[in-house]
Amino acid sequence: MTDIRIPADTRERIIDAAARLLRERGPGALTTRGVAQEAGVQAPAIYRLFGDKDGLLEAVAEHVMAAYVTTKAAIVEEAEAARVDPVVDLRAGWQAQVEFGLSNPTLFRLLSDPDRVVTSPAARSGKAVLEARMHRVAVVGRLKVSERRAVELFQVAGVGLITTVLATPPEERDPRLADAVLDGVLAQILTDAPVVADGEALPTAVAFRAMAPTLAGLSSSERLLMVEWLDRAIAASEG
Repeated sequence: MTDIRIPADTRERIIDAAARLLRERGPGALTTRGVAQEAGVQAPAIYRLFGDKDGLLEAVAEHVMAAYVTTKAAIVEEAEAARVDPVVDLRAGWQAQVEFGLSNPTLFRLLSDPDRVVTSPAARSGKAVLEARMHRVAVVGRLKVSERRAVELFQVAGVGLITTVLATPPEERDPRLADAVLDGVLAQILTDAPVVADGEALPTAVAFRAMAPTLAGLSSSERLLMVEWLDRAIAASEG
């Protein structure tokens, strides 16, 4: 049998074409024939590269999410360089995530599948961006829970919100729901001021924990021990 060689850029062309069809015409347009025509390739190339339509959709989801996460990471770096208020940046990240999920329902449902999230490099990178945003909030003493707890609450609220809105007919959606959910989450994780008040030392402990791994003048063992102590103190306070 003759070996049919597929040009190196064909995979990228197919994924770009599929993403474009999905964005502009919806999941119904994502047929093998339609994607092949849009990408200017023969249908067998899609089967050879992706196996089937589900394999192609997986690749599209990873591609779109990776591009989105790269953009988010750049925004976080710019916000840090410009010394944008970490809480303002956190709010902006929430809004962008909600808009992405509602604008890409098919990809959102695929990307939020728990089984897929575990193995998705883009999903892990997306979580790392949220962790970076939350770390900035911790460093300025605004968190009253651990960074891990704050990230988990943010993720749970975001996925739950987008899932609920997508399941609601457009004409019945509450345009204020996203802000209400965000305000509820922020009330759970933020303290009003980066100072110790009324004997409440948790925000200071969280801020110190955020900076502990990079403290100068300590050995790596001493830093690890300090982090362990602070983690235990924070866990006890949250408990």
